[in-house]
Amino acid sequence: VFEDVSINAQALSYVTGVLGATHVEIEHHLEMGRKLLAAGQLAEALSHYHSAVEGDSKNYLTYYKRAAVFLAMGKSKSALPDLTKAIQLKPDFLAARLQRGNILLKQGNTQEAMEDFEAVVSLSRKTSEAQDQLMRANELEELQEEAHAAYHQGDYSATISVLERVIEISPWDPESRELRAECYIRMGDPQKAIQDLTPTTRLRNDNRAAYLKLSMLHYSQGEHHESLNHIRECLKLDQDDKDCFSQYKQVKKLSKQLDTAEELIHMERYQEAIDKYESVMKTEPNVLYYTNLAKERICYCLVKVRLALDAIDVCSEAHQRDPRNANVLRDRAEAYILNQEYEKAVEDYQEAREFDDTHEIREGLERAQKMLKISRKRDYYKILGVSRSANKQEIIKAYRKLAQQWHPDNFQSETEKKEAEKKFIDIASAKEVLTDPEMRQKFDAGEDPLDPENQQGGGGGGGSAWPFHFDPFQSGGSFHFKFHQN
Repeated sequence: VFEDVSINAQALSYVTGVLGATHVEIEHHLEMGRKLLAAGQLAEALSHYHSAVEGDSKNYLTYYKRAAVFLAMGKSKSALPDLTKAIQLKPDFLAARLQRGNILLKQGNTQEAMEDFEAVVSLSRKTSEAQDQLMRANELEELQEEAHAAYHQGDYSATISVLERVIEISPWDPESRELRAECYIRMGDPQKAIQDLTPTTRLRNDNRAAYLKLSMLHYSQGEHHESLNHIRECLKLDQDDKDCFSQYKQVKKLSKQLDTAEELIHMERYQEAIDKYESVMKTEPNVLYYTNLAKERICYCLVKVRLALDAIDVCSEAHQRDPRNANVLRDRAEAYILNQEYEKAVEDYQEAREFDDTHEIREGLERAQKMLKISRKRDYYKILGVSRSANKQEIIKAYRKLAQQWHPDNFQSETEKKEAEKKFIDIASAKEVLTDPEMRQKFDAGEDPLDPENQQGGGGGGGSAWPFHFDPFQSGGSFHFKFHQN
């Protein structure tokens, strides 16, 4: 609440020759400013007070009232010159001195604040507020000294504790926030340092040092877009700042590589994305976050291109670097599935679920468990000896080779023939499933399309050995049994 000081009629009689403002016009601007300020229309009120100050630059009240609007708008730095001008024009204007002292105290300028409060106390009987503020200023001065002493002794925790009270008294003091930010950095808490440094870019004019430090902190946390935004703000203040420009070049290069890599993944150009992430590791080998991220995303891409063994190696390294990363565990689980190591896939999905119990992880775990169950019965990929990424031609080639090897006609004894027939049926079943896109998709999802238990309505029922009326000796290619009569 700002003291409403009545307008001095004699002061209003002054009219500048430059603008030719009349007494009535100045009164009108002041009255409109007062009404608009009361209505909360601050920008409009400020405009009228600007006109009043321009029309009568010797009226201390116009400066004071304009300062009140600046304060209501949260622009304390803009209010200070007006309060100072009002005090220069009327040194015994205690309301302005008290208001200026309050701002200076919040800015951490203890000596200047104390001078204003002492002036109010010496010139007025109504000094309770000024005396209270004078005590706060003395307390602040002692706390500032205590904080700096603790910092120089290396007791950062104690420094932070003292600075909490300092900042409570002087929330607009950039130096206290910068000191606390430095303590947080030394204690390994960059996020809290960022929280303290961010407002200092507004509290201190041309605070390029804060923008640079913020950029570096965000960069170290992997927040490269935020890092780039802050370093650009530094260069807006001075495009020739060498430190900021050097940081800008590094961040811009890395940020572009990361964005391009993710765009390539979105376009399913996985090998190119792998190459780009390898470039990321070369661009920034010293910040752990970016190497960890690159390993994680390369792991993902290798799974997508179905290079199971390579994926398992990279994913395992990524897991060592970041053991609680559910995405890495998910991707390694998928690599294990590609390599038909279903038990390990189940283990990884179970571990991933401990860190990120999402629908995707739960669904992956359920699928891996189904595959493990099926693999203990029949695994069509293992039967043909092909990888899960094998194409149709590779599957048919493997089938023909095995079918020729295990055709029952190649064996003499009944025991051998029965064993060969069993293997031949499995080989033909595998070929039937893996060369049919729909059936293969079902099998890859953890369902055996030839298992009678999975068929609705008992498909292939009646005790038939061939679901869907499938007969390998009729549909299995050019191989046929030859029956010999004894």
